[in-house]
Amino acid sequence: MKREQLIKVFTGSEQTAILLKDRLEEVEIESIIKNDSSDAFLGQAPPVVDLYIGKTNIEKAQQIIQEIIKR
Repeated sequence: MKREQLIKVFTGSEQTAILLKDRLEEVEIESIIKNDSSDAFLGQAPPVVDLYIGKTNIEKAQQIIQEIIKR
């Protein structure tokens, strides 16, 4: 991802974050899943993760994110 300001667009389950990331990649929007939990170090799934995208893609991504979150 280019050096640009990242915006957090989702906080929730890892499964939903991966689904969002995959869908965003289909429309050529790069994203990053970040997990600040120490649970991953212990081999456990984190309770929540964050999904970030570049600020320049926020408008394009909003509709996609809302559609998936509503499901």
